[in-house]
Amino acid sequence: MIFNMNKKPAPINGGYPLHTFEEVEDIYKTYIFNKKDLEDIRKAYDFIIEKHKNQFRKSGEPYYHHLIEVAYILASLKTGPSTIIAGLLHDVVEDTETTVEDIEKIWGSDIAKIVDSLTKIQRLKLSKIESEEFEAEDHRKILIGMAKDIRVILVKLADRLHNLRTLGALSPERQIALSQESLDVFVPIAHRLGLDLIKSEMADICLKYLKPEEFEMISRLLKKKAKTMDKSLDAIKKRIADIMFENNIPFEISARVKSIFSIYEKMYVKGHTFDEIYDILALRIITDTEMHCYQALGLIHKTYTPVVGRFKDYIAMPKPNLYQSLHTTIISGDGNFYEVQIRTKEMDDIAETGVASHWAYKEGSNYNPEKEQKDIENQLHWFRDFVSMTNEDESESANEYVNHLTKDIFEANVYVFTPKGKVIELPANSTPIDFAYRIHSKVAETMTGALINHVIVPLNTVLKTGDMVEIKTSKNASGPNEGWLDIAVTSSARSNIRKFLAKKNMEMAREERISKGRTSCIDAFKERNVDENEMMEMLSDWKTLENFNVATVDDLFYAVAGKKPTTSAIIDFLKIKKPVVMPQNTNKKVVTTSGKYPIYCKGVSRLAISRSNCCNPIPGDDIIGFITKGKGISVHRKNCPNVANRNERLVEVFWRTDLEYSTYPVDILVEASNRHNLVISIMTAMNNNHVNVSNLNARLADNGTKAMINMTILVSGSKRLNDIINILLNVSSVYNVTRIIH
Repeated sequence: MIFNMNKKPAPINGGYPLHTFEEVEDIYKTYIFNKKDLEDIRKAYDFIIEKHKNQFRKSGEPYYHHLIEVAYILASLKTGPSTIIAGLLHDVVEDTETTVEDIEKIWGSDIAKIVDSLTKIQRLKLSKIESEEFEAEDHRKILIGMAKDIRVILVKLADRLHNLRTLGALSPERQIALSQESLDVFVPIAHRLGLDLIKSEMADICLKYLKPEEFEMISRLLKKKAKTMDKSLDAIKKRIADIMFENNIPFEISARVKSIFSIYEKMYVKGHTFDEIYDILALRIITDTEMHCYQALGLIHKTYTPVVGRFKDYIAMPKPNLYQSLHTTIISGDGNFYEVQIRTKEMDDIAETGVASHWAYKEGSNYNPEKEQKDIENQLHWFRDFVSMTNEDESESANEYVNHLTKDIFEANVYVFTPKGKVIELPANSTPIDFAYRIHSKVAETMTGALINHVIVPLNTVLKTGDMVEIKTSKNASGPNEGWLDIAVTSSARSNIRKFLAKKNMEMAREERISKGRTSCIDAFKERNVDENEMMEMLSDWKTLENFNVATVDDLFYAVAGKKPTTSAIIDFLKIKKPVVMPQNTNKKVVTTSGKYPIYCKGVSRLAISRSNCCNPIPGDDIIGFITKGKGISVHRKNCPNVANRNERLVEVFWRTDLEYSTYPVDILVEASNRHNLVISIMTAMNNNHVNVSNLNARLADNGTKAMINMTILVSGSKRLNDIINILLNVSSVYNVTRIIH
């Protein structure tokens, strides 16, 4: 690498030296050769010198030096000419009279779009932050701008890194504000992009201003440890070099010290002492092939004692930011611990500069920004989720958006797989519900169960890295219930569940009001001898709907439930002043074995009518009569398989419209993921909703992971039955309820 941010140049006035544009040219001319591209970069430099000539930074140097430093960092990352030009121009619209249109005329639409995005997120005024929501809104602005184009992220990170390097010229309030924002927003992004050098330097600078005492204490401990381990380090480097030479393995070997911020996290967040941190000093071995990486690992383990549980193979299982390396911790002969990292040169470049190295600009490669963005989304699974989440729901508050992104994307450290091998990254303690929502909200809303590594599991099962997760779905699934909120971990899943339940509750409330309004209308029209069918014809007339300013009859019923309008107002409008005499059909008399029986058959007498035991029809069901031999008419539900294809013995039967209240037994099957107190939860729900259960039988299936509960309940009709099914589906871990046909 030409540029190593760990090897900082000698400071000037407590800061960093100012590079010249010629030094920037020296870097990008090693990989950019196109004459027009070179001219465009030089033109951008000349442009900013002219536009910013009378502007100065707080530290006193001309403002354009900041822009040159940003370009220097971008060139060191081997970004393309468009990115370097945008880095030079990123403040010109914000700080001068230049417009985005001016930039488009000179450099084209591609660069103009990058500068425009940077300008929109540049207007963050930390000194004017008045509330947490104000700050979150600015952070959302930054993140949305970055999600649109990876080059925007790189320019913004380079801009912020140089601003942090020169924080000394700002007031203490600004130092703290910029450091905290960088730690909250920019450090996680740099980490997830694999830009380790940028991330480490940013985090260390932020810690210096936010926790100065801890920063100084760790710095002193590091210097002391380095001094005492110099001889030991030289000895182990020489021994490993001898091993590599003896086995003809090409290599480079170097040592690195763990960043101050990483040590701070282990000491103050995870509670370790300084002496308990084994990887403070690490040896890095760079070789040429993966095979030599594993061969070197075997030789080192043969020579030194490895620490149990400290080996990690990131070559076979790369990190989500594409990082690959072998990590092991060994004990040297004098008892010191060293982490050893073994990787190829390409892996090392990606480890240092992450996404920038992987997609470094290559001359003549037909560069296409849209293709690059898509490629990055395909390679960096978290970035695809980041873009998806950014574009998903603009209605949520800025605080919700930033919290979702922080928890679900930046803190993701569990990596599971779909059946097709796609990697899904989730926070710790995530469950199949979180997994389903990360795939798509529609998948989660139709979920009926989950399999982990081909085994059916309860929905509250905690996922582990390496699990293969499969979601079972059904069009008839009832969707999320309130119990899911106790299981879901990710903010996005919990937010989607709450939205679904709120919508469902609104729909249920609307249906209840419509039913209430409909009943009121039926009763009012019945007093005037108008039956329900005729009433519906009257209310469906467009004149009636227009008069009461509604679009449908359901809307009218909904309005009637709120008494706007009243049923009397509707009857007055329809001018129903006298009882309507319904025409009598004297040719067809209704005769049944009992005037009180709820079902009748037109034109049939002296035949017993009874409900079948196989499907137990109830008021509201679509029914059909089956003429039995010697037992009269047996009434079945029309979808009962016991009367299918027996048309020659079927007759029409009807429910009476003047039924007195009564209850009927119905057999149902409840399927659920097995859990503690499941039956108690179900019976509590039944009791709370005044459901009479006359019989209950529970058994386990699928090796005890699934519960099958047969119940006989007493209901007044099909509407009540549907309400009870919905009540059961809202019980935690219940995923299916069906009506049994014997």
